[in-house]
Parts: sequence; structure tokens; C-alpha cells
Amino acid sequence: MREVVQNDKKRARGRRSSPPGVALRCGVAALVSAAFVSGCGSPAPGSGAHSGPGHNSGRGGPTQALSPEARLAAEQARLAAAAQRWRLARVPLTPPAPPAVKPKITPRDGFEVDGQEEENLPPVFTTVPTGQKVVFLTIDDGAEKDPAFLRMMSDLKIPYSAFLSNYLVKDDYGYFRRMQSEGHTLNNHTLTHPYLPGLSYEQQRGEICGMQDIMKKQFGKAPTVFRPPYGNYNGDTLRAAKSCGIKYAPIWDEEVFVDHWEYRDWDRSLHPGDIVLTHFRGRDDWDGTMVDDMRRFLDKVTREGYAVARLEDYL
Repeated sequence: MREVVQNDKKRARGRRSSPPGVALRCGVAALVSAAFVSGCGSPAPGSGAHSGPGHNSGRGGPTQALSPEARLAAEQARLAAAAQRWRLARVPLTPPAPPAVKPKITPRDGFEVDGQEEENLPPVFTTVPTGQKVVFLTIDDGAEKDPAFLRMMSDLKIPYSAFLSNYLVKDDYGYFRRMQSEGHTLNNHTLTHPYLPGLSYEQQRGEICGMQDIMKKQFGKAPTVFRPPYGNYNGDTLRAAKSCGIKYAPIWDEEVFVDHWEYRDWDRSLHPGDIVLTHFRGRDDWDGTMVDDMRRFLDKVTREGYAVARLEDYL
């Protein structure tokens, strides 16, 4: 059997250099104006800090009696204020509605394993086929549990998918339950984050299915999305994952750190449908926080005209 192993190195630590400061050149009014010009934002009757990303809270409030146009203006003002509060250069763009017909997900060329099609194994992919100018934010492992990160992403309504390893999240499942309650998706990243191709089929199955059991017990359901640690896998990995109920095995096309980006492709650019990786990390590993990391991520994707969409909405 031909083995496919990605050689992405472990990124447990980013390069330690100070992130560039963000110079705010405008106030809330200018941000609101930029938001309208770019077409971001959507009508929302409330602006509760803990509503799901891109969804209304459903709670009563003074905006309920407003016209759709007034609600849109109120939400734009709220997002502009949030962007200023978190020191973003501009208001993040709001993603389009999820596609009514989901794109067909196939393995990236060269990322297949023997038996991929015949056994209908979960595809390994780095980009979702779409013409929409969206990217997908994914965050791995669960080591850093920064409450400011949760507040930032809730304030800005930025969706993301977390890929969790039990040995790093078991000390605070509540942190990730809060994340889930705000509309973010929790996925499988194995029990102990091993190099899977070095394990037997049964050992790999124990890592993946074991995490499925934990996810169901702690978060109410077992996911259908799984990311192999370090992006390394072989045929046994995908067979084991399928046997555990996994349908998709996304990895990534770009990775963002607190002080730089790294790229898989030669053109070193974002593309529609790209999956972006970062990690739950803080000052113990980086010269900055998760908020700093998200500021770098959001400023770049917004500047280049991309909105952040939820990966699972396209699967």
C-alpha cells in the first residue's frame, strides 16, 4: 500500500519577534462608512456578545422596532465599534449565505492514498471549491484558553472551527463548551496528538475513535470532521477515521502566526476557499496573544477582500 505522509513540521512555537503595531487612522464613523462601501454586515435584531457568529441572538431589544435599514445601520455601527475596540485596521467582511448546493469535496491532487476512491475514504483537502471570496479559519489543539479571544470573535462575529486534542482540553472542557454555545464547531484532532503514520491501524483507530467518544460525552455529539496531527496520515489513518464516523479530513493551505504567515503553495497568496490554520497559543509560545494572532489574520484577509466563512457550512 502506498503511504502518503505530509511533511509539515510541528508548529508548536512561532518565531519570536514583535508584531507590527496597527495604526488606526479613523474613528467609528469612518469605519461605518467603509463597512457600507464594502457591503459587509447583515441585519441583526440584537448585538448580544454571546450570540453565534453571523446569527441573531433572538433576544428582545430596542432594535426590534427598527426598519431593516435602521437595523443594518445599527449593526454596522456595532461592528465598527468592535473593530476599533480590538484595534483592527477595518471592519471584517460578512460572508455570503452558505451555498444551497454544497460543493463536491475531493482529495487535493497528490494527497490521495491507495483505495481512496474504491473505499470512499475521507478526502484530505486544503481548499474548498468555491467561487466565493471566502476563507475558512481553523484552530488546532486547545492548549491556550484565552477568554479575550472568545470575546473578540464573538464581538466581531467571526466563525471558526476548532480541532481539539483531549490531552490539552481536558483541564477545561467548559471553555470549549462556551465556544460551541456561540456557534463555533468542535472537531476531532485525536486524543494525544501523535504522529499517526507511525502507529498501527488499531492504534490509530483508538486515537480517533477515542476522541470521538470524548467529543460526544463532553460536547453532545461526535464530529464528522477530523484533522490528522501535523497534517501527517496514511491509508490506515483514513480507514480508521472512516470507521469512527469521519467524512472529511481537511488540513490547510496557509498558516498564520502572531508575527508571520506561512504558505503551502508557490504563489504565497490566499485563494477563494482556502483553509487557514492557526493554533491555540499565547505568550508562553509566541511573542503575543491569540488576540494579536487574530488581528494579523483578520487585517490581511479583509484587506485582500476576503470574508471568513464557517467551513462546515460548505461540507
